[in-house]
Amino acid sequence: MTTDDLLTTDACTLPTLERSLRLAEFDGLFARHLTGSSWAGDRLRLELAGDADLHERVADLTARESACCSFFDFRISGAADAVVLDVGVPPERGDLLASLANLAERAAR
Repeated sequence: MTTDDLLTTDACTLPTLERSLRLAEFDGLFARHLTGSSWAGDRLRLELAGDADLHERVADLTARESACCSFFDFRISGAADAVVLDVGVPPERGDLLASLANLAERAAR
């Protein structure tokens, strides 16, 4: 799967022109803050570290993403500066979880 899958999914209600901007937000988050990840079946775990407002920024970004892509199940835990983001999807959206995992992996390099 590729990031194009995240941009072109028909299950997302975000206007097409805004999708690349949202993808860039996730890319930037992962590039600056991702410290680890693991993926098993329909769950992706992303470990992030940053400054004191990281938890708030992750919550804001995932809330906006959930508003347009309701199939994502984002669960945030951890401290203000050390966040664990668990992402789940229904089985039929596993391709999009794979795309998100690939985006995180590439951005963290």
